[in-house]
Amino acid sequence: MKKWKIGLLARVAIAIVLGILSGLFLPTWSLRIFLTFNNLFSKFLDFTVPLIILGLIAPGIAELGKGAGKMLGTTLGLAYGSTLLSGFFAFFSCCAIYPFLLKGAVNGMEIQPQAGEALQGSDQLIPYFSLDFPPLFGVMTALVFAFILGLGLTVIRNGKALMEVLIGFREIVNKTISGVIIPLLPLFVFGIFMKMAAEGHVEKVLGVFIKIVVLIFILTIILLLFQFIVAGLIGRKNPFALLHTMLTAYVTALGTQSSAATIPVTLRQTVKCGVDPRIAGSVIPLCATVHLSGSMLKITSCAIAVMMMMNIPLDPTVFVGFIFLLGITMIAAPGVPGGAIMAAIAVLQSVLGFGTEAVGLMITLYIAMDSFGTACNVTGDGAIAVIVDKIYAKD
Repeated sequence: MKKWKIGLLARVAIAIVLGILSGLFLPTWSLRIFLTFNNLFSKFLDFTVPLIILGLIAPGIAELGKGAGKMLGTTLGLAYGSTLLSGFFAFFSCCAIYPFLLKGAVNGMEIQPQAGEALQGSDQLIPYFSLDFPPLFGVMTALVFAFILGLGLTVIRNGKALMEVLIGFREIVNKTISGVIIPLLPLFVFGIFMKMAAEGHVEKVLGVFIKIVVLIFILTIILLLFQFIVAGLIGRKNPFALLHTMLTAYVTALGTQSSAATIPVTLRQTVKCGVDPRIAGSVIPLCATVHLSGSMLKITSCAIAVMMMMNIPLDPTVFVGFIFLLGITMIAAPGVPGGAIMAAIAVLQSVLGFGTEAVGLMITLYIAMDSFGTACNVTGDGAIAVIVDKIYAKD
């Protein structure tokens, strides 16, 4: 008999409800237990983020570089360009819409920036204790080191042993994400919403969440229409027929919440779009790793919302750099639910200055829409394949 399993989204939803009820009704001494856990988990997250960046990005870049022929290089360029375009589309759309959509929540909520600090109006609502275990190195150090290792392995001849070490380290990182961090995230979310309920902020936060989810879903539909109209014009095919064919992959991704797990369906539907099977067989697996337009749209939109809600300064020039760096960093996202946001935490912290609670809200928002972003990613892979097929099919 197959064991019934509660999905991550359902667990997060349950954690939000229980957190709100606990914050409203539980005594202070019991709330402090969960605040202590959140403080320790946030310290553990800070410790592991540089390791996640190093363990995922370095071997990812090395593998891409070693297998990158002319066609795969073109695919990589198109995928990265599509991901960046998605980020700027989300940035301009949200900057134009949020001031009206989030009216009343923007500049109207004072959330403490760091977990573990005393909550407003209650000096006793603090963790029982705190442990300090600083990261081995900083986030930007990890990013630069990962790029050096990954790019270096693409040009040296005797890097097999080092590559095996990095692949083994990546497996450890993936196990840490899937076996420790992801399972504990609902409890972390529980503590965040428990704290917000005790502060009296939860009503505004939930109202904002619903508005953001609806807006991002609409933006993903517009993005997919644009991608397939462009692919249809270049490939001289009916864009709506292409999009209709790829809807099977979209629906499958809604269930799997993983680009990697949806590859067989995406590949089959891409071939049905008239793409040469040999080209589809190369483009689709690569795009499952490097084409993250839906994830970029979600993270950009959520980041702007959290910054407005928490009064974090939004500098357009800084945010442009954030989009470019995020597009590279998310290539390392593992094929598990919530993987992209885990890879993005480093950039959120180092570039945008997100604290623990801002990261917690980002994770909650992202997971709430994880299936929509993944579905947008894999469906857009078909559009990339149609363009690559038009360029290289004759060869």
